[in-house]
Amino acid sequence: MNKLKLLAAAAAAMMTVSAADAGTIGFSSPNFDDNFQTVLREAAKVHAEKLGHTIQIEDAREDVGTQLSQIQNFIASGVDAIILAPISAAASPQITAMAKAADTPLIYVNRRPVDLDKLGGKSAFVGSDETWSGTLEAFEMCNQAAGTGNGVLLMGLLSNEAAVTRSEDVREVVKLSMCSGIKIVAEHEAKWQRTEAANVISNLLASGTKFNLVFANNDEMALGAIQALKGAGVSMDDVIVGGVDATADALAAMKAGDLDVTVFQNATGQATGSVDAAIAAMGGADLPKWINIPFELVTPANVDNYMK
Repeated sequence: MNKLKLLAAAAAAMMTVSAADAGTIGFSSPNFDDNFQTVLREAAKVHAEKLGHTIQIEDAREDVGTQLSQIQNFIASGVDAIILAPISAAASPQITAMAKAADTPLIYVNRRPVDLDKLGGKSAFVGSDETWSGTLEAFEMCNQAAGTGNGVLLMGLLSNEAAVTRSEDVREVVKLSMCSGIKIVAEHEAKWQRTEAANVISNLLASGTKFNLVFANNDEMALGAIQALKGAGVSMDDVIVGGVDATADALAAMKAGDLDVTVFQNATGQATGSVDAAIAAMGGADLPKWINIPFELVTPANVDNYMK
């Protein structure tokens, strides 16, 4: 219902915001090098420009201070709305307060802010329910492993709510009776990055750590793990690797038989939803606090449905 209400509000707002009245949207991306965030910001840019608005995109480089400065600069320059994927959930109350004081519509996208319950009106979160992402991934991996094995957990930046939630999802699934034979033998923060994850897995292999499952908080880290495993001569038939996002690279790896599980997170849906929310708020619409974009499990059995 929230999505339907938003679309109706956005449509109403668009009737009053013509191209001549086009606004400027400031967009703070957490990391230009992240594949998922690249898809998200590019989709936001295309959608905003298609609707006659200008979008100014900045790279916060996973630095909280940089992102806060970008928000301050957006406000000082008089943008009509701000969209951001927060680097640190803990910093969101400060960002929300800054935007509210300036009476600037604020849309959090993809990464859930810690002050979600305080949003609504001119602010909203457009993203997926993270309690399902790691749960879908880990449950399917448990099924494929027949409930036994040694696992490694690769975590994103732990200052980020998605990394914390996805990691806890995995731990909770492993506690289920059907997964009681699975033991997490190592947990490492690989910061969402392919190279970081490859280094972690290489070091674990070099230390003699035995494992046959890799639970990664995102596809980039899953792909880094695959890179390290293959580089060490490990057969991918002997390891189950899972990630989250269903990026193009991840789907290609699944088709090649290297990646076993991913979870589709709709970057384009989140991007267009965030732009629509920003435009609706610019037009005076009242926003719900959360517009949910559902996750979907992807395995070799249905991967073709997600290939472009």
